[in-house]
Amino acid sequence: MRGMNSAIRAVAHIVAGILVIWIFMDLLGASRGNTLVTWFHSAADWLADWSRGLFTVSDHALQVVLDYGIPAVVYVVIGNLAARRAAN
Repeated sequence: MRGMNSAIRAVAHIVAGILVIWIFMDLLGASRGNTLVTWFHSAADWLADWSRGLFTVSDHALQVVLDYGIPAVVYVVIGNLAARRAAN
């Protein structure tokens, strides 16, 4: 079960990493015309679809952090809980 535990945590952290990378790309003004930026934006939108717009604020930077940061934290927490449960 140790391998399953590690796999679950790895997937959760990769998913959260995609969201965090998108947050930085957006806040730093990465070119939306770039293929890599487009991929991260699409992936982050899909992963955070359930939480985008959960809170509405007027500041763009805070909105991006809320829209994509909340699901990043949720995925890591759920992934770690699932990995712990799989280990037992």
